[in-house]
Amino acid sequence: MRIDRAWLGAALLMLPTFIVATDATALLLALPKLSADLGASGVEQLWISDGYGFLVAGMVITMGTLADRIGRRRLLIIGAAAFAALSVVAAFAADPLMLIAARALLGVAGATLAPCTLALLTNIFRDEKQRGKAIAIWATCQFTGGALGPVLAGVLLQHFWWGSVFLAAVPPMLLLVLAGPVLLPEFRGDHAGRLDPASVGLSLAAVLLMVYGIKQAAVENARAVPVAAIVVGAAIGFVFVRRQLRLETPLLDLRLLRNRPFTAVIVALVLAGIAMAGTGLLVTQYLQSVLGYSPVEAATLFAPMGLGVAVGTMVAPTLAKRMKQTTAIAGGLGVSALGSLLLVGVGGAGTLSLVMIGIAVLALGTGPLFALGTGLVVGSVPPERAGSAASMSETGNFFGGSLGFALLGVVAAAVYRNRMDGGSDSLAGAVASARALPADQGADLLDAAREAFTASLHVTGIVAAAIFAGAAVLVLTMRPPADRSASTHRGHDGDLIEPPSAARSTL
Repeated sequence: MRIDRAWLGAALLMLPTFIVATDATALLLALPKLSADLGASGVEQLWISDGYGFLVAGMVITMGTLADRIGRRRLLIIGAAAFAALSVVAAFAADPLMLIAARALLGVAGATLAPCTLALLTNIFRDEKQRGKAIAIWATCQFTGGALGPVLAGVLLQHFWWGSVFLAAVPPMLLLVLAGPVLLPEFRGDHAGRLDPASVGLSLAAVLLMVYGIKQAAVENARAVPVAAIVVGAAIGFVFVRRQLRLETPLLDLRLLRNRPFTAVIVALVLAGIAMAGTGLLVTQYLQSVLGYSPVEAATLFAPMGLGVAVGTMVAPTLAKRMKQTTAIAGGLGVSALGSLLLVGVGGAGTLSLVMIGIAVLALGTGPLFALGTGLVVGSVPPERAGSAASMSETGNFFGGSLGFALLGVVAAAVYRNRMDGGSDSLAGAVASARALPADQGADLLDAAREAFTASLHVTGIVAAAIFAGAAVLVLTMRPPADRSASTHRGHDGDLIEPPSAARSTL
């Protein structure tokens, strides 16, 4: 394949990557308007917003492995066509139930896109340097899409109805369907075996229950249902793991975790997701509830986090030319820790600038992890396993984000309640209570609540810095041992990596 055609194919693969990321965040601004038009209840709003992410998280493992077995290009085009059709259905939904169903099916279609695009990049670019650059651009599109999703939604909602947020995905997906067979290669494993329906059911149930439980634990006062969901999901996950280790052709090849750098990157992706999601949750609330910005303004001011990741992923290949990949990843995570610590100074002079610089630096440092780390994950397995490896990477991202909202959300809530001496459970509750009080008392309550919330942001910054620092240490300590010259070779950056033949023999 000539380089010009290869890069045309890569550019085509960036479209679904950007659109899926945009679709995941754009609904945040459209939800109030569409809920009012459709008459959606609070529970229905929850499923409209979360159904998409739940199904993406639950199906990405299955779709990554299915792509290896039936063909990555084939599954990608099927998923893109379904995504376009379902986006039209969602845009013209007549009632909440119809929109919930469309969003859930969009999640299934979206789950086909990320692992297929990432795995196809490994087929298009066999040269390690070119593959690294392509994966960096892929990661840039993913995080830029997430950052610009609310901004794009705000622009569309100013001129059109809420359905335009969904219709924006249709033209890029149709272009992929039409141009994909011409520009993209097909690839499938020669010895993929049959898809195991029991494994599909177990993985879907385990992921959905745990993600649901983690998300609900952060927002519900009653913990019994979320905890039960997490426990049952973990039990099903244990059965799933046992089954995968016994199958000759498992749905998810967990023996890949025997590769130390592979495992380190997967764990680091989860940890980074925890820190970024938890910090993002607190910062967006701080911008709106403490600094008083509107949702659209807050989304725009929060964009430096996504754009910071995008810049970090773009410079990652240059860093890889100057140092080992693991050193670049660990160094970037150290930068993220410093960015997190900047949030500890929020609350004084120049607060807004400090918030924006802090989240930008935090995000910038994660770029090498998402670009180089993802490349290490898909590059450490034989080509026929790239889809499965990509699905593990994406699952780590989803779990990290869900854990971040829950764990750091709980920590922040505990700090807030302690500062308020139990007089208020949340800043939103304090705002509501202040309206029923005399002006002076209401103002005092709001000042105390905002100070308490600012303190919770400080603690979140410290916890996030510790998480990033721990991930950096993990990446450095889980490098492959230097005496494995008989079974490994050195890449262009000096890191020891498994050759495809050796990796195949250990799976």
